[in-house]
Amino acid sequence: MEHAYQDESHAQSSDQANRAAREAENLCQFIARKDFCFLPAAKTERLLKAITGTTLESWERFQDSWNRLEPDLHMADGGTYRYRRHATFSALPSGRCAIRESHQPHYQSLDYNHLNGGVARDFAPIASDIAQGDVLTAILSFCCELFGRLAPFYGWHIEVHQFRIDASQATANPTPEGIHRDGVNFVFMMMVSRSNIVNGETKIYDRARQPLSAYTLMAPLDAAIVNDERVMHGVTPIARLDDAQPANRDVLVVTFCKK
Repeated sequence: MEHAYQDESHAQSSDQANRAAREAENLCQFIARKDFCFLPAAKTERLLKAITGTTLESWERFQDSWNRLEPDLHMADGGTYRYRRHATFSALPSGRCAIRESHQPHYQSLDYNHLNGGVARDFAPIASDIAQGDVLTAILSFCCELFGRLAPFYGWHIEVHQFRIDASQATANPTPEGIHRDGVNFVFMMMVSRSNIVNGETKIYDRARQPLSAYTLMAPLDAAIVNDERVMHGVTPIARLDDAQPANRDVLVVTFCKK
């Protein structure tokens, strides 16, 4: 009976691995055809569970960490509505896990960010318990699986950004640089929380800036994935609903750039 139980467990494990591989393959094929996709929260959660086996047990702690972001002091428009933290990781070719690297500035050329590019921007690091927690670990493993399948022969430079856009004082712009590319290969964007706001629609454009699709990330775990080499994206300004309450849009952005 002991051997039978082990064999049954192996069969279940094998079935789960095969199902995860099919899930990843189907999503990769879709991204390869369309160059972007939107994932409703239930789909994102199911994919994370299927591909990484996580149950996101520390989600509330992960979500709460956005309350400890620091002001973005590099806004060339003088805006004080953006808060963030940042971390850098790497992954080996076809690797399925990300390795945290030493803290380093974030840099974009003016070709990709005409507002805030051209300078090294040093942001507060993502807290260690969040960077090493099950939620971010699962998300990075999920991204490694997807982007490793789409480009299997490259190592990756990975950057993770926690963003809070605060609309409590005035209308605020999640993408003040406008329609843009990030200057990487792939971008994963996920809603963490939105409170007391309207708008904030994520729009996808082709390289000629012609609109392709739009979707408003509303619920926690709603996500968007883009091939940054082939499409552009932007988010419409947000405004608060109730003037007496805080108004925030909290988002996680993960970028993968070929080494």
